[in-house]
Amino acid sequence: MRMAPCEMTLRAVFRTACGVLCALFFASFAVAASDVTVKDIRLWAGPDSTRVVFDLSGPARYSFLTLQNPERVVVDIQSARLENANLAMPEGMGFAKQLRAGVQGADLRLVVDLTGPAAPKVFTVDPQGGLGHRLVLDLMPGSGAAANAAVPVVAKSAPLAPVVTTPTVIKSASTSGRDIVVAIDAGHGGKDPGSLGGSGTREKDITLAIARRLKERIDREPGMRAILTRDGDYYLAHRLRIKRARDQQADMFVSIHADSYTDRSVVGSSVYTLSARGASDEAARWLAERENASDLIGGVTLEDKSDVLASVLLDLSQGASMSASLVAADNVMNELDRMGNVTRRGVKQAGFLVLKSPDIPSMLVETAFISNPREESRLKDARHQQRLAEAIHAGVRAYFYDNPPPGTHFAQQREQRDGNRIAAVDEGGGAAGVGRAR
Repeated sequence: MRMAPCEMTLRAVFRTACGVLCALFFASFAVAASDVTVKDIRLWAGPDSTRVVFDLSGPARYSFLTLQNPERVVVDIQSARLENANLAMPEGMGFAKQLRAGVQGADLRLVVDLTGPAAPKVFTVDPQGGLGHRLVLDLMPGSGAAANAAVPVVAKSAPLAPVVTTPTVIKSASTSGRDIVVAIDAGHGGKDPGSLGGSGTREKDITLAIARRLKERIDREPGMRAILTRDGDYYLAHRLRIKRARDQQADMFVSIHADSYTDRSVVGSSVYTLSARGASDEAARWLAERENASDLIGGVTLEDKSDVLASVLLDLSQGASMSASLVAADNVMNELDRMGNVTRRGVKQAGFLVLKSPDIPSMLVETAFISNPREESRLKDARHQQRLAEAIHAGVRAYFYDNPPPGTHFAQQREQRDGNRIAAVDEGGGAAGVGRAR
């Protein structure tokens, strides 16, 4: 049957429209399939592993391989591209020497040059906790990697003054008595940058720089040595920081921070110890979990104690620790005051989780207000960092000079000064004075 011209025209238009719609549909599908973008690349390193996180715009297919001579890991993300062609790669740290990105056909190729052999693990993470799709690369010690792994390097967003190395004083080999151990905790780290200064200075970088200077200064003091809870740009949970101090049988715990406030005119340092409310909450936790508490003071365990005896032992330990913390913190406050660098006199108390060790005197030092432009500039200055480290060291040393833990070099010096013998606590015995018994 012959169709009228009008009908033929309508059918032609319909066929053309259908063709256009199909073309548009498949074109949009193709774009969607290839429109996976890498929005950001983040990197941080811990003591035993390094993690690289690729923030993605959506789910993606990937493949990876390891290459040698030189050691590197290659990750190909199918039908992907960088959201920003000028995206800055993070600075190398841990097992990752440097990161590179390039186009491989329709795919995005990401290359991680390694500092040595490492075992990669690659996996995706679905959106959660306010974060979108992610592709994660974990680098762990491989064959011979533990010996070749580089010390983590701090990734900085703003240039910080280099640490000035001071010649190390060699301690006398004839010195008897153990060293006093001070655990220095550089606040924040890794995915937690802490407070940010107006010019972009990150608190985590400042705290690590000061912590390293404080360690170097304490290590030069005969009869004292320091350990760092973190020595790189990686995240540590608060209780893991406490655990590291306890594992090293630290006599004191000093956490370094930089304060921030909405009023940028506020300046000065402050020192905190644990509040009574925070101590009460922590005591309850320890009593509730005492089957896992293998050591408190001098190796005394709560596991086999009755509720009443465990509570008494914990109260004694915590009370002595809090009293010692207040005295030591006041000494540090006095030294900071000599710098003209305190907000107001008096040690403050708060329930900071990092201060909640029941048997290690602990303090948190807010070195300055990073939110204040002048103080932010000073915090980046090597000389000011050193002055802060010297002031904290002087306060801690003054405390142990007056209150030396039994069996230490400081205790023997005091014995020589005043003729009073300070007996070391026998293993398994109670605590005398302050500090951790050995």
